[in-house]
Amino acid sequence: MMKQLFDYINSYLPNGISEGEFEIVKNYFTPKRLRKRQYFLQEGDICKYYGFILSGAMRQYCVDDKGTVFIVQLFIENWWVGDRESYTTATPSKYNIDTWEDTELLLITRDDVTELLNRSPAFAKVVRIMDDRNSIANQKRLTSSISGRAEQRYADFVSYHPDFLDRFPQHTIASYLGFTKDTLSRIKRQI
Repeated sequence: MMKQLFDYINSYLPNGISEGEFEIVKNYFTPKRLRKRQYFLQEGDICKYYGFILSGAMRQYCVDDKGTVFIVQLFIENWWVGDRESYTTATPSKYNIDTWEDTELLLITRDDVTELLNRSPAFAKVVRIMDDRNSIANQKRLTSSISGRAEQRYADFVSYHPDFLDRFPQHTIASYLGFTKDTLSRIKRQI
């Protein structure tokens, strides 16, 4: 379990993390298993943990008054999962996060992240890099969703997340991209 986290951290650091420093890091994480369709977070609850996904697939979504599900984010192995706003501000979440497959995670609390950032320079550097990459990815997704054609959004999705195609059903991918399952079917036929 911890080897996967060790390898993940090392993938961000040219000189890697020392075994001694990783011993400090791994003590802040708690393993957790969730069955398919089990909630990691429900709307109205406070997100107390962030999770590093070891295996499995998850989705973050909200549901409108009519019962329509809107997929906000999809997650698979080596991704971090949580509601950042709720986690950071300790306020009730607007989202649900559940498992699409049986999932194994390593959980960490906000207080533990804060302490670990002070104790592990390597972990702090990885978090800064992840934050930068996350900000860039969110900006690209926002730009694509407000100005990109549906065909281009799907092409970008396939390019950036080819592993998601076999892990999530078509209606989930369509919702994530902001269009209907029928639109996605039309786009796939055209391609």
